[in-house]
Amino acid sequence: MHKDAYGNPLSTPSQAASDAFNLAMACYFTAQPGSETHFATALEADPGFALAHVGLARAHHVSGDGRAARAKMADAEKHTDGLTTREAQHLAILNTVITGQGPDPLAAARAHLAEFPRDALIASLCLGVFSLIGFSGRPGREAENLAMAAVLAPHYGDDPWFLSYYGFAQMEAGQLAQAERSIEVSLAGNPNDANAAHHRAHLCYEIGDPDAGYAYLSNWMTGYDRAGLMHCHNSWHVALWAMARGDTDTMWQIVDRDLDPDVTLSPPINVMTDLASLLYRAELAGVAVPGARWKQVSAYAAAHFAKPRLAFVDVHSALAHAMAGETELLDRIHNDAKGPASDMVVWLADAFGAIARQDWAVAEAHLTRTLGDQARIGGSRAQRDLIEFAMAQVLMKQGKSDAARLLLATRRPMSQLETAVAA
Repeated sequence: MHKDAYGNPLSTPSQAASDAFNLAMACYFTAQPGSETHFATALEADPGFALAHVGLARAHHVSGDGRAARAKMADAEKHTDGLTTREAQHLAILNTVITGQGPDPLAAARAHLAEFPRDALIASLCLGVFSLIGFSGRPGREAENLAMAAVLAPHYGDDPWFLSYYGFAQMEAGQLAQAERSIEVSLAGNPNDANAAHHRAHLCYEIGDPDAGYAYLSNWMTGYDRAGLMHCHNSWHVALWAMARGDTDTMWQIVDRDLDPDVTLSPPINVMTDLASLLYRAELAGVAVPGARWKQVSAYAAAHFAKPRLAFVDVHSALAHAMAGETELLDRIHNDAKGPASDMVVWLADAFGAIARQDWAVAEAHLTRTLGDQARIGGSRAQRDLIEFAMAQVLMKQGKSDAARLLLATRRPMSQLETAVAA
């Protein structure tokens, strides 16, 4: 029987289908373009290859094409005869993730990984900040993510993909030295992994070295295809560092070339959240942001994320709508927020609305409610710094500069108030 790269049997009689499947998964795990093409090649060789249908469904899912993802999962369901236990459970978990119908996918994934720890695609659903744990809305989810990675670690050894995510989990939990070791081994094993390059960039951010981060990631990105899944988000990092170094011209060039919704090829979740975040971080730093740019990202959020359902997305949509003056759209998020972190969405929507009105005391009150565990909204520490920096600005606007300095000194000591927030 043919096997995947992690030694799991594959129910296909075709060597060509198996080879194409493994190429597709290699692209998927490294955020390089090509996974959809290779999955399609696998299905040409074996139209009944259920896991290739599942893999293509997941590729569509992460690119933001939910309709195509659901269609491929329906195709996968037609080819379940003869699947191994692992494959059947694998299909069922991905079906729940993609369709939203079925038992708790995180609980199912945990049980599955206890039996099949090297089912890497299922493991990937649980690891990172854009994951079942990352978007769970639960308190302490950074520690939970690290615990999951630690349990899996003995089963993966020095596998570059896994070590990259293990390092990211260590970093988000504050274990920077351990994270650096994991990520460096990962990149030594595969320097072309866009996720590992991204995690290396986060390490530069967390240790407060914008020059090293800018030099590393801007150089790495010269060889990265615009169709790569991480292109927009990695560009966000480079643009932030350009701004931190005082090079706003380069920042705007990156925005127009790599983050603009009209030109980027990246998934909508990255485009909207990264652009809204960058515009706001620029405003906080004293960079003039034309109102038309806020109108653009607000319209994009309304078009792609009309119904509140995921806290991380909803918070950034609320930010865009507030800054664009779209109070009706902002109110919709406040009124319709759903999910385990909906309370955080409401508080942050209210805070951004108050900031847009320059009602600093009200903004402070709402932001204060979120600071206890704003990790619940999802995203990385770097992405959530916009909340910390917003609070610092709100304090400074009220003449509380010492409180703003204390806030960042105790919560984000690697941040420089003078460069992050304009006086």
